[in-house]
Amino acid sequence: MTKRDEIRVDKALQGHEFPATREQLVDFATDREADPETLTALRSIPAGHYANKEQVLSAIPQEPEGDAPGGTARG
Repeated sequence: MTKRDEIRVDKALQGHEFPATREQLVDFATDREADPETLTALRSIPAGHYANKEQVLSAIPQEPEGDAPGGTARG
């Protein structure tokens, strides 16, 4: 995932009460009609309970950004 995924997830989870499970977070974002990238990012976090949004954001797997092999091209 990239920094943009963190921003998307942060926005999608605005108003959600914590603690929450991954499944509750995905359901909340789905109900708010989050885009596919946001839902993919949320589904990629480990299953479990999250005490706050910061824990969720730090659990999103990171991929390198940029034009290097394995990175995400930025436009």
